[in-house]
Amino acid sequence: MNHPSLRILSKAYIGKPVYSASLAVFRVVFGMMIFISTIRFWAKGWIDELYIQPQYFFHYYGFEWVQPMGQYTYALFALCGISALLFAAGLWYRLSAVLLFISFTYIELMDKTNYLNHYYFVSLVLFLMIWLPAHVNFSVDALRKPSLQNRFIPRWTIGSIRLMMGILYVFAGLAKLNSDWLVEAMPLRLWLPAQNDTPLIGSLFNHVWVAYLFSWFAVLYDLTIPFFLLNRRTRPYAYLTVVVFHVLTAILFPIGMFPYVMIVSALVFFDSADADRLLMKLKTWIASLPVALSDNVYSYKPVWYKSITMLFASFFALQLLLPWRYLLYDSELFWTEEGYRFSWRVMLMEKMGYAQFVVKDGVTGEKIAVNNNEFLTKNQEKMMATQSDFILQYAQILKAHYLKQGMQTPEVYATIYVGLNGRQSRLYADTSLNLANEKDGFKQKTWLMPFNDTIYGL
Repeated sequence: MNHPSLRILSKAYIGKPVYSASLAVFRVVFGMMIFISTIRFWAKGWIDELYIQPQYFFHYYGFEWVQPMGQYTYALFALCGISALLFAAGLWYRLSAVLLFISFTYIELMDKTNYLNHYYFVSLVLFLMIWLPAHVNFSVDALRKPSLQNRFIPRWTIGSIRLMMGILYVFAGLAKLNSDWLVEAMPLRLWLPAQNDTPLIGSLFNHVWVAYLFSWFAVLYDLTIPFFLLNRRTRPYAYLTVVVFHVLTAILFPIGMFPYVMIVSALVFFDSADADRLLMKLKTWIASLPVALSDNVYSYKPVWYKSITMLFASFFALQLLLPWRYLLYDSELFWTEEGYRFSWRVMLMEKMGYAQFVVKDGVTGEKIAVNNNEFLTKNQEKMMATQSDFILQYAQILKAHYLKQGMQTPEVYATIYVGLNGRQSRLYADTSLNLANEKDGFKQKTWLMPFNDTIYGL
């Protein structure tokens, strides 16, 4: 920033001191949320079900080196839970933040069958938190080292988390600007009637106009809520809307911790002075709490600050560009899902598929009909039957398996039918193509059958 006006902007706004209590409170509630989620996974037996029992795992392209850990997965979850507690407490903060980011993200990368937008969001926030001074107030580190305490931090530190939240919401809203969502009220027209046994309001879900109301409100909510949360006057009402909206989605749809992640994360928009008053009040009740009282302002050293600036600028540039990568493909996004993940497309489609595979010996001509249940879990099969990269990976799994069984040149063929947002099922992939010879990658998959329909919008 060599231009004088940019330096003034940096100092007057981005670098303006704000109370560190806001970032400290966010650290506590975010860390505890991850800890509770880890305990929930353990208690419900999902560690074994999702990460130990499956014979095969579907890897993200470029992350094939992230391998399942068998029974050691429990140790990985234990590390994640312990790190989350230390992170929340602000004990050995930098180390705990790094370990929490690595352990949580490794779990997320082990099998893309389990991909959820809020897992991705948590990993991104944890990466940012590694570099932020979230431990200079209300932390065990500050208690052990009083010189670390700072009542003020630069505005950009808390602003980076708010920006990440804003990107999520705005892109989620932009993704809903399509004809299926706005004109057809899909997939809510399919989902809401299935919830007609919900107490008090369930009978309303049988009416089509309710699906349209929910669809249009969701668009307005996503596109505007970050700005209402930023405004002091509208913030309390906006946060109440956040709570009501996400509690309702949690009741109606099985989307795990996502609603609670958003409710907790939205706390970051509250005025840092409010968080400071809260901690000061707690300090009057428990005098030993490590609440920063002096007017010290946390600052990075010049070289460190420049490095952080470049890192964060690159990070947010990537977050702004990545959701648009689908424009590099000329196929229908909802049909092929090329560029669909990591773009904040939340609950936009109901997609069901049926996939039957045949393995042919290229030498003898012998054909074997594959029973998918012998290789995949029910959830893996469900995901595989509608997503092209899963299909290719599964073809490689079958090829490797039958090579071990003595087949000389296994060829893999598939008959796959997919239905999207209430449309009649149609052929998804070229039945004459040997999928065993196809490689996964970023190139457009020309072996997918055309959608022969149009979904207008972004």
